Amino acid sequence: MAISARLLTCAAAAAVLAACATLGSSVPAPTPAEQAWRLPAEIPQPANNRSTPARVELGKALFFDHRLSDSGAMSCASCHLPHLGWTDGRKLPVLPDGTVLGRHSPTMLNLAYNNIYMWDGRKTTLEEQAIGPHRHLSKAAFATSAAKVREMPGYRQMFAAAYPGEAINEESISKALAAFERTIVTRNSPFDRWVAGDTKALTPEQYRGYKVFADPAKGNCAACHNGPNFTDNGFHNIGITGKDEGRFPFRKVASMKGAFKTPTLRDIELTAPYYHDGSAATLRDVVDHYVRGGDDRSNVSPDVRPLNLTEQDKQDLVAFMRSLTGESVAFVAPKLPQ
Repeated sequence: MAISARLLTCAAAAAVLAACATLGSSVPAPTPAEQAWRLPAEIPQPANNRSTPARVELGKALFFDHRLSDSGAMSCASCHLPHLGWTDGRKLPVLPDGTVLGRHSPTMLNLAYNNIYMWDGRKTTLEEQAIGPHRHLSKAAFATSAAKVREMPGYRQMFAAAYPGEAINEESISKALAAFERTIVTRNSPFDRWVAGDTKALTPEQYRGYKVFADPAKGNCAACHNGPNFTDNGFHNIGITGKDEGRFPFRKVASMKGAFKTPTLRDIELTAPYYHDGSAATLRDVVDHYVRGGDDRSNVSPDVRPLNLTEQDKQDLVAFMRSLTGESVAFVAPKLPQ
């Protein structure tokens, strides 16, 4: 009898401990306001370049085809690799001849949800962005690329199917590239599942990090990284040392000196290094930069100020950013037309 009572007491204690552990590890359901973080299911697209399988297939081939570059050794995918979050993993991109470019390769993820492009915002449509790097390097080289495409029967067939009646030129090539780029979407991350109502999708650490992220009195990250794509599509000087004027040449306002476009944070753990100059190697480096309030504060954005975060806050914030990594989808490289 005493043994049974003791067992019962032990079982009750275990149940209480289990309940306490569950209570301590629970994550609240999202509020209606927090559900606004959900990424829209419908991908935006312009009326003059609606997505079709033929257009996406063509754009995918063009994106991965190194033969079309002036050197014959570089494609869009040279700087935007699927397994690296559609970046190149380098601090700064390097051309086949060894030339180092001046800005970090940004991710291609979720560009369809943006309304302005490039680090300095020089492009306002995805179609313009798609050919921006070609024009930047050499207009003559792009003309050569278009000529190479026209010479290949396989490409001529693909263009006829995708854009019947249209010439193979800068415009149609940019439209095809943009059609493919709109399919590069990351979704169904743990955070997405949480805002959809799955309270088990986030760990307590990740949830605490979200609260630090969203709190204006703590991380204040959501001041710029807001909305379903975690960007305000704005431009801010975040206190990075350097002479790059950023947005200023395109918008002659003092606050735009050294200001760069707010990048998405989706799949951010896959896209290191960080910032327009690739100067932050890890997410913890990013957090520490903001805790300092930036390094060059001569023209820093008012939203960038020293933060009073504990070590736990910092760890939680990094954990939260890792919760923005979307569902892994196997990527199959295209078979290039001949």
